[in-house]
Amino acid sequence: MLNNQITNITNTKFLDLTIEETLSWKCHINQILSRLSSACYATKVITPLMSEDILKLIYYSYVHSIITYGTILGGKSPHSTDIFKIQKWIIWIMTKSRSRDSCRQLFKRLEILPLQSQYIFSVLLFVVKNKDLYTIKQEIHNIATRSNTNLNPPVCNVTVFQKGAHCSGIKLFNHLPIKIKSLSNEIKLFKPALKSFLNLHSFYSVEEYLEYSIN
Repeated sequence: MLNNQITNITNTKFLDLTIEETLSWKCHINQILSRLSSACYATKVITPLMSEDILKLIYYSYVHSIITYGTILGGKSPHSTDIFKIQKWIIWIMTKSRSRDSCRQLFKRLEILPLQSQYIFSVLLFVVKNKDLYTIKQEIHNIATRSNTNLNPPVCNVTVFQKGAHCSGIKLFNHLPIKIKSLSNEIKLFKPALKSFLNLHSFYSVEEYLEYSIN
């Protein structure tokens, strides 16, 4: 046993997620791109034969499941922009639109979240379902302020942790409109309210969401 040589590997697969030693999610995203390309072709073939409502059902049963699996982990990777490009092509095909048409309006019409809006949605659901992992500011002090319902960010200088769902979730949650934030103890009310808010604005990036004025 002591003479066994341990082989060093750069990535491994766990629960159908390809995890790299650098946590860049590039390998996992490349696999998603391959499956999405097939989904894009299939959508192109069936679109002339189906109504938009049926295509939307097919999107959620096929494309959506590919895009959302692991989004909470790799959604902020710079490589995820390639996923978004294919997602937009699928939306253009489903709606029989031209590539120069505004895809944002098509996302809103179909009530389908763009990739980064889906990432925000997934991360915020994780936060709300695991609120015991977080500290609310009003638990630290009793001073009545507008930020009393905000989550208190942990002290950590590790970049990987700061970019992870735990820390990112705090920033995303704290930027929510107060009306939606106040529903966070009732997941059945919070989830549709959040979905409606994200559908309405159809954010293309986390930065766009954070720049949105909540006043």
